[in-house]
Order: sequence, then C-alpha cells, then structure tokens
Amino acid sequence: MTSSGDAPALAWRRKTQEFADREVRPRAPEIDRNDRVPDEVVRSLAREGFLGLGIPEHWGGGGGDARSLVAVLEELSAACAAVAVLVAVHVSVCAQPILTSGTEAQRRRYLPALARGDGVGAFALTEPDAGSDTARIATRYERAGDEFRLRGTKMFTSNAVSAGAVLVFATRDPGLGHRGISAFVVPPGTSGFSVAQRLDKLGLRGSETTELVLDDVRLPAEALLGAEGDGLKIALGALTGGRVGIAACALGVARAAFEEMRRNVRADDAEWKRGALARAFVDLAAARALVERAAERKDAGEPFVRDASAAKLAASRAAVAIASAGVDIAGAEGVRAGATAQRLWRDARVFPIVEGTTEIQELILGRSLLADDESPNPL
Repeated sequence: MTSSGDAPALAWRRKTQEFADREVRPRAPEIDRNDRVPDEVVRSLAREGFLGLGIPEHWGGGGGDARSLVAVLEELSAACAAVAVLVAVHVSVCAQPILTSGTEAQRRRYLPALARGDGVGAFALTEPDAGSDTARIATRYERAGDEFRLRGTKMFTSNAVSAGAVLVFATRDPGLGHRGISAFVVPPGTSGFSVAQRLDKLGLRGSETTELVLDDVRLPAEALLGAEGDGLKIALGALTGGRVGIAACALGVARAAFEEMRRNVRADDAEWKRGALARAFVDLAAARALVERAAERKDAGEPFVRDASAAKLAASRAAVAIASAGVDIAGAEGVRAGATAQRLWRDARVFPIVEGTTEIQELILGRSLLADDESPNPL
C-alpha cells in the first residue's frame, strides 16, 4: 500500500523499500531484543543519504522535501520503527532547526557532519517535571562573560548516546515563562554534559531514550541557536514539523500491523475477524490521507500546524487500534516473545505519547478550529 506522490517522493519510497528489505527488516527482531540499532545500520543510513534528507546539497545533504521524508519514514517504520524514529529525530528536530535558525558557522560545523552520520542529531526539551508544559522547564542558563553556563536534567531524549549534536533548551528565569527559554547546540564531549542513564521502554526498543545531566556545562556564545528568548519558537517549529515525521512513523507501524493481520485472517474465518480487517483498512486509509495532506501543505509553504496535529492524532490512533486488533486475531501466538504482532503493538503504543501526547494534539486542534487560527505558536 504505497502512495504515488510526486516523482521525488516516489523515488525515495522505492529506494527505501529496497534498503529496508535488505538492511532493516531482517534485523528488526534483533533490534527489538537487544534494544540497539547496530552501528552498521546507522552507517548504511548515512551512506544511502537518509541522514542527509532535508539538508541542502551545499551543506552535504541530499535535499528532499516533506513528502520525501514522509515516504522514507513510513517505509523504514514498516520494517522497524526504532530505525525510523532515529532518522525522524535526527532530521526533523535537530538538523532542520540548525538549518532554519542557525548561523552560517553553525550550519557549516554541524550540517555536513550530521549528513555524513558523524553522530546523529538529538533534541533535549522534556524534563522530569516538564513534559507537555514547556513553561515548567527548570534547566537554567546564565551568561558569564563570553560564555553560557547550563545546569539541569533532561528526560526522554532520543539519540543522545550517539549524538553528534544535541539541541538543549534552558531558561534564564522560570518566572519569565516561555519568554525566558533559549536554545543551544551542544556538541558531544562537552565537559559537564553526560548521559546519566539509558531508559528501558515498552516499545521502540533500539531507539535510544536517555536521561541527560548538565552539570555546569560551559558553552561559547556561538552555541546559542537563534536569539536569546527564541527557544520556545524554535522548539514549537521543530515539533510541528517533527509531528508530520512521527505521524509517518506511526503510519508505517499501522501498515505493518494491517499486513500482519491480513496474513492471519482467512476468508472462512469468523465474521468479527473480517470486520476487524475492514475497520483497519479504513483507519489506515484515513491516517494516510491526513499524513500526506500535512506533508503537502508543508511543502507548499502553507500553514500546517492543524494538519500536523490531525495527522499525528489519526496515525497514532490507527497504529494502536490496528496493532491491538492484530494481537487479538493472532491469539496466543500473537503474545509469544518474538512474535511480530506483539512487537508491533508495543511499538504502536508509544506513538500517542511521543512528539506531543494525544491530549496535546486535541488541544491544538480544538483551539485552532474554534479560533480558525493556524498560528505556529498554538500553545
């Protein structure tokens, strides 16, 4: 079930299908079992140009628009969601903010290295007491002469263990709320910056999810991304674009779960099984339409905040519903260790939470629809 899309997106889709069949799908059970994407897979992603998606050629990337990224992420996720999420975070919420908000020196330093796979991109916004409510960020920064000093803890940061660049968000004064938040690019090996622990998860195993500690991290002035106080704007812009990518990842899991379900349903099976298959088909088609619409509007330069939230909401719901029904249809075999159906369900169950919870997407949509407003800063 592929979408024709435009010619570049279709070319990327076909390339990814071949890559996924060769490099990713055979390793999916191992990645889930070992909770690790092998280094050789990351190197292959870089070599084939997937880590340079969205990065212009003069910065070492291969270009590509939102429709191309959606096609790539869906195909990777249908093979292994952890690999797709690695690419989604790297491209959407690390490389893209550096491209759009960075200085010429920051682009020159980080974008070619990220495209080559000299480490992957990470995004550190969430904290133990600040998830959806970014105004509660407690990680502090202060300016001391020609440098910034950061202190705090970040949670649920993807790709941080293998990072070549980490976007870190901190506040000058919690009393300033969103207006006090700034963004910084932190390179690996920075003194005081460490991974405290790698978190064990129900699903998306293989996707690095970590707790980070910033213990008097000292950064030069040029580490600031954008202007002081621009952190929330940068974060929301990254997350809005990132939701389209994460929606594509959820769509890939939903599609894989549908295909697994169809393999387990026979023409003479009970009516409820055939009914579940029919509902899954409709859920999948609806999610695909919304994901593709969001990508098309982004590429056209049109407001897409509403579309990104709708796509993320629909695709994550479809993934959970289809994967859950798939486990029911597979029965006892579906819950055995190593079974594809239960792995897909565990992966699907993460998507209503990451990149903005279901409740946050409903909040964004509700406010947008009532105000008939697609402001890029809906919260």
